[in-house]
Amino acid sequence: MAIASPIDDQTPHDWVPLPDAVAHPLDWEYHDRRLRDHAADVATYSDFLEATRRTLEAGFRSGVSVVELVHGRAAIVDRLLGLAWDGFGLGRHPKLALVAVGGYGRGELHPGSDVDLLLLCDTELTEDCGDDIGRFLTFLWDIGLDVGHSVRSLDECMQEARRDITVATNLMEARLLAGDETLMDRLEQSMSPARLWASNEYFFAKLSEQDARHHRYGDTAYRLEPNLKESPGGLRDIQMIGWVTHRHFGGSSLHELVEHHFLNEEEYRDLIDGQTFLWRVRFALHTLTGRREDRLLFDHQRSLADQLGFTDQNHNLAVEQFMQQYFRTVMELERLNEILLQHFKEAMLPDDGDDTPAPINRRFQARHGYLETVDDRVFLRHPPALLELFLLLEQHPELKGVRASTIRQIRTHRSLIDEDFRSRPACRSLFMEILRQPRGVTNQLRRMNRYGILAAYLPAFGMIVGRMQYDLFHAFTVDEHTLFVVRNLRRFAVPELADELPHCNHVFKGIPKPELLYLAGLFHDIAKGRGGDHSELGAGEAREFCLQHGLSRYDANLVSWLVRVHLLMSLTAQRRDISDPDVVLEFATQVGNSMRLDHLYLLTVADIRGTNPDHWNSWKDSLLATLYGATQRMLRRGLDNPLGQDELMGEVQTQALDLLRGAGVDEAACLALWKAFEPEYFLRHSADEIAWHTRAVLEADTTPLVRVRQETARGSTEIFVYTDDHPHLFALTTTALTQLGLDIVDARIITTRNGKTLDTYLVLEDAGQPVDGEMRMDEIAQTLTRRLANPDRPPTAVVRDTPRRLRHFNVPTRIEFGEKLYFNRTVLAITTGDRPGLLSRIGTTLTRCGIRVHNAKIATAGEQADDVFYITDLEDRPVTDSARQAEIEKALREALE
Repeated sequence: MAIASPIDDQTPHDWVPLPDAVAHPLDWEYHDRRLRDHAADVATYSDFLEATRRTLEAGFRSGVSVVELVHGRAAIVDRLLGLAWDGFGLGRHPKLALVAVGGYGRGELHPGSDVDLLLLCDTELTEDCGDDIGRFLTFLWDIGLDVGHSVRSLDECMQEARRDITVATNLMEARLLAGDETLMDRLEQSMSPARLWASNEYFFAKLSEQDARHHRYGDTAYRLEPNLKESPGGLRDIQMIGWVTHRHFGGSSLHELVEHHFLNEEEYRDLIDGQTFLWRVRFALHTLTGRREDRLLFDHQRSLADQLGFTDQNHNLAVEQFMQQYFRTVMELERLNEILLQHFKEAMLPDDGDDTPAPINRRFQARHGYLETVDDRVFLRHPPALLELFLLLEQHPELKGVRASTIRQIRTHRSLIDEDFRSRPACRSLFMEILRQPRGVTNQLRRMNRYGILAAYLPAFGMIVGRMQYDLFHAFTVDEHTLFVVRNLRRFAVPELADELPHCNHVFKGIPKPELLYLAGLFHDIAKGRGGDHSELGAGEAREFCLQHGLSRYDANLVSWLVRVHLLMSLTAQRRDISDPDVVLEFATQVGNSMRLDHLYLLTVADIRGTNPDHWNSWKDSLLATLYGATQRMLRRGLDNPLGQDELMGEVQTQALDLLRGAGVDEAACLALWKAFEPEYFLRHSADEIAWHTRAVLEADTTPLVRVRQETARGSTEIFVYTDDHPHLFALTTTALTQLGLDIVDARIITTRNGKTLDTYLVLEDAGQPVDGEMRMDEIAQTLTRRLANPDRPPTAVVRDTPRRLRHFNVPTRIEFGEKLYFNRTVLAITTGDRPGLLSRIGTTLTRCGIRVHNAKIATAGEQADDVFYITDLEDRPVTDSARQAEIEKALREALE
């Protein structure tokens, strides 16, 4: 009953044939005699399995077809089980059968695959039969087979199959290994569509199952650690096709899809080639890990690339080439899966007797709610229809999708998209109209990518299809990330999603031509992987594309500028001190005007959220909004008339006093306290923060004073420390916060004129969220208070395991001292590999070097930490001596490397 196997001549109940490429190196005849002569001997059978493993791995390394190896292992296990069955005398029990189910039932066994067995009986087992089965299964485990088994009667099989479609599917793949053939025949008859899970019921149930599985994996195959079995486009999707084919046509071969015109020969070969590639990867992965493993973890990707013959090239690592081939393979399999499931869906539609198409225009019509061409020569007669189709889907939201026959026509005719096609005014106009539609833009761009049209129309985009970046910062392939960015931009325009990011929604309403933003999103990473500055290369291509597509020079320059500087706002907000008016002025000067600022702000938010959804949090939201607001204010005032420090200090002090008076705090006491505060304090804190700090200090009767606010306007939890100044404070505090499991995103350390320190730490929990709950805040405050009460005690080392993913990346440590002073402090920039306790380690090392930290900007991008510290010596003098800097650098390198 094995179904949909590439080996088409397999017949029910026969042994899976043992390929010569496996049988000869293994010396099957010798092992067969030994197994028969030493029935039920654990050592003999274990040795045989070990010999099998070595033979299969050697065959794989020498280039033997993975299809032969996978089916060969199943054939070997067939023979072994048959001999063991006889050796334990199970053949003497009537009405008992040993049945292979699941993937093993299809005659497929990878090195780490489970051997799924059903022990099928007619009635309840006798005691001695049960004992024999128990000894048989124990023996299989003892010799090293990973056996999954069930013992069921025929009636129990039917009950479970009716209740659970997964059980039904496993039984559909059942194959007799030994025992009662009559019983197996009855099982097959009971599993017929006439008795159980009719073809249409089975199809829609499995389709729902596939949709749910895809959703569990984020509805994308293009995450950087995909599951090659369960992710969209993976092996399970191919199996899904096989199951539905078997249920609908009753056959056992995927080639029947060709015979029934669901696939053509080329598509069938692409399907089998895709499966073969994934089998090679899975076989290599099982061999590498020594177990069943279907996740392409970073731990294994480099080794797999080497094992499969990829080598490093300029600007393209072997691992990136390997993963790009993987992603392009699953993309092709996704296309074929869509064609086939659409065919089945159309075949399952109830016949209402009305097959009359509804005309849409001269080239397209709707049938049963799906878009199709009026005949199979439409694209040949009018090639621009290859783009028109997607525009029609946007304009007719009632359409559920594209007919399978039309998907095939698109796939067949996409070669028509050449330079002549791209230069036709009609095609250029259609592409821009697709971007200008009020709905469906993201869905149709994704569909264009899935069908290969986007890569054909934008050859530069084709170069990034399936391209991965071997790091932890980018969660998706470049093309998938790009489409996520466009999706995020589109979401800003949707009224129903206004509460998701209200400020972005508000800014987007003022964008006159959203299609310019979408073009910037499409091009911002289009030059990745070519060497050189991808922003500069992409900017030139974006400008040329815009001019070719009828945009004005003004609009083309805007799109080009956005692509060139798409990282500017993110880097400024996350790596520089945006409380410094000079930093904001420099950024505002680079932006130039409010219109550019609006576009760049929206693109930046969409880009960060599309890079890795886990990296977006309220802190980054607040950080970008703060920079946007400060820049907007400076642009309105005029770049030639920026706010001076005295004016800024006056404003923030006035606002803080208003808040304090409203809370009943004496104004004279506030002013007296502030006399000890440096001007820098008022420039680097908001009025709300100053009022909170001031009230806490005036109410406190002892130090150290520690206060915690759950979530502030900065989108993070704020920790305020007021105590006597001490050189160990930064190291002590960062160590304590790290040991509490907190992620420090910003640190501001201000020393007063009377020997106190005003320290503010902005923190998030490990999950990227602000601290939640009074008990947690009390824990933080009490822990810090205890640690800071004895500042002379050196901080204890942070002992936390490095997360698995971080262990596989080697980030070179870079340490740079800035030439320009900041508030009479030296700027120290450190780039290194992220790890638990990193900030604590840096702080402790700087303390040992006699260095005081006054400010820290903490930024982590995947496996890489980019931290900036503003430092002085213990006398508050900048560190400018080159020899002194070299000493500090040496100590830091020893601590970090």
